[in-house]
Amino acid sequence: MRSRPRKIAFLTGSRGEWGYIRPIIRKLITQPELDYALLVTNMHLLPEFGQSENEILRDGFDIAERLYMTLDGYTGETMVKSLGILLTELPGALKRIAPDILLLAGDRGEQLAGALAAIHMGIAVAHIQAGELSGNVDGIVRHAITKLAHIHFAANDDFAERVQKMGEDPWRIHVTGAPLVDEMLMSGFSTPEELHTRIGIDVRENYVLCVQHPVTEEEKNATMHTRAVLEAIAQYGAPTILVYPNADAGSADVRAAIDAHAPTNIRIFRNLPRSDYLGLVKNAHIMVGNSSSGIMEAPTFGTAVVNLGRRQAGRTQSKNVINAEYETEKIVAAMREAASDAFQQHAAQAINPYGTGTASEAIVQCLQSVVIDDRLLNKKMAY
Repeated sequence: MRSRPRKIAFLTGSRGEWGYIRPIIRKLITQPELDYALLVTNMHLLPEFGQSENEILRDGFDIAERLYMTLDGYTGETMVKSLGILLTELPGALKRIAPDILLLAGDRGEQLAGALAAIHMGIAVAHIQAGELSGNVDGIVRHAITKLAHIHFAANDDFAERVQKMGEDPWRIHVTGAPLVDEMLMSGFSTPEELHTRIGIDVRENYVLCVQHPVTEEEKNATMHTRAVLEAIAQYGAPTILVYPNADAGSADVRAAIDAHAPTNIRIFRNLPRSDYLGLVKNAHIMVGNSSSGIMEAPTFGTAVVNLGRRQAGRTQSKNVINAEYETEKIVAAMREAASDAFQQHAAQAINPYGTGTASEAIVQCLQSVVIDDRLLNKKMAY
């Protein structure tokens, strides 16, 4: 019997990661043998991105550490320098918190910095959504985290097999599903009435939901890509909700293009509470852009998605997705196809390959029972 609850630390720097870890923390706090500490950084602390730490606090969670890291400029150079700042802040924070396990989510640079700090401090690292593919630098970061992590949580068997092929011991790999699906299947989304009250959107309007991020390797094209999307939305003509991008290289260009060229049929939000965002995904006639939520969350609701460019290249997709390039005419054509009765019926039959809503329970059980010893911490190649 442990003398104190096992402490699990969570590191989050973006709204996407919060969607991964929030259902896990909610499940974790029901277990008396577990405790949590939340390290919040990057976008969560920035007013220009909606300061989503406020959502964390409204959800009733405590923030153990606020780690300021983000340099202005939003280029590849400032991203790397910002990660360097975070890496200098993490050792002190981890020492103060003294977690037994650091749980990381997804594929962003903050998570990689967390893994680097933890393994050098002898802290076990667990990684959600291991083995998945994505089409930009985030995909490379994800696999780098895999090689640093001690415990791998994969959303399905295919992803687990990829982790094993990377030389990871099978006993370290757990097929759990993706926790971001859990809340969607537990009605963790705003109702049409709530969306109307808080956002002013009538779901009967057949609105479009747009989330357009920069692609790090294509930073110089961020303005061009965004203009193509905005022009397509203008031509399509439907009421549109647009949510600001992540704080990646090219983000300033995307935001500047939105602010300068957004057509009159667009309403812009810097950030939205997770429940409102999921409600918008559920009730949207179509989604357009390059957000992973079109691939990973939208299938649960059968929402039709137009996925643009290479940011999500390689990700497992369901039948709700149409892929298109950054040419206005092609985007408009894809949007019209996605909105057709035939494709709406097709998308409604989508099955989400990222889980069935039980991931958080499986992850928490593993975090509670895993033996933290030399066998776990001293990794070896499995071949």
